[in-house]
Amino acid sequence: MNLQTMSLEATDVSGQKTAALSNIPAGATVADMIQWALPDMALPRNDSEGYAIMYQALLEREGRHLGGRELVHDALEEGDRIVLHPSVDAG
Repeated sequence: MNLQTMSLEATDVSGQKTAALSNIPAGATVADMIQWALPDMALPRNDSEGYAIMYQALLEREGRHLGGRELVHDALEEGDRIVLHPSVDAG
């Protein structure tokens, strides 16, 4: 394992879109990691009205949502599985 980068598995909520994410800089934020994962998973960045979709990551190992400002090396372990899903803001 390279201590400077990590490899993870990402999936969407349905489990139909998955990606093996590799060479993620360990010092990157979770928010950056999510943005890098979207193209690999073919997840949209915008909704049908053109508004940006914000995604959250659920860490399956701990059953918790990761904060966007958390650092990859602090929050994740090599080979972890995350579930990406759109953030829902109740208004």
